[in-house]
Amino acid sequence: MSLFLPMFIYAFSMGITPGPNNLIALTTGVNYGFKRALPFTFGVVVGFNMLLATVGFGIGGIIAENAQVMEILSYVGIGFICFIGYKIATAPTEIKDAGDSNPGFFHGLILQWVNPKAWTACLGGIAAFNIAGDARAILMYMVISIFVVLFCVGVWAYAGSKITRFLKDEQNHKRFNWIMGGSLIVLAVYLLMMD
Repeated sequence: MSLFLPMFIYAFSMGITPGPNNLIALTTGVNYGFKRALPFTFGVVVGFNMLLATVGFGIGGIIAENAQVMEILSYVGIGFICFIGYKIATAPTEIKDAGDSNPGFFHGLILQWVNPKAWTACLGGIAAFNIAGDARAILMYMVISIFVVLFCVGVWAYAGSKITRFLKDEQNHKRFNWIMGGSLIVLAVYLLMMD
């Protein structure tokens, strides 16, 4: 149990800070409301924990050691983040009904596999706590991350749903969408330059 607090602090610091998951959750909350942002949030939780289990039990480490596979994942991730950034930048400025194509569960799930921050959180956590292959420790880390990631991404989605009232002016709302979508695209370009 001595790893519980360090794992919690690490998971919280990785989960609450800005990154693709949180920017998308925030913008989905703004454009579609908190309830419509929940499927994306649940997708992030499931996808992240699948990635965490994969990394923790060794397959992720093998993937991470293969430079060609990581390079391909990097480009796919950058492309996916740009795609979501474009969708956010061009999102409607009023809350729509359930027929719209807001980022949902599948987007949240898939994003984790190509999200550099998610890979960093998983690889960094497994290495820092020296728990590779330790089923009990990995399961504890996964349980912690379920609640922490759900809370953190949920907070960003909820915040988005609350700032909607400040974006009642259609031009301000459009600017917000372009800034948030553009931020994701800039993040993707930055990641591309780091390669």
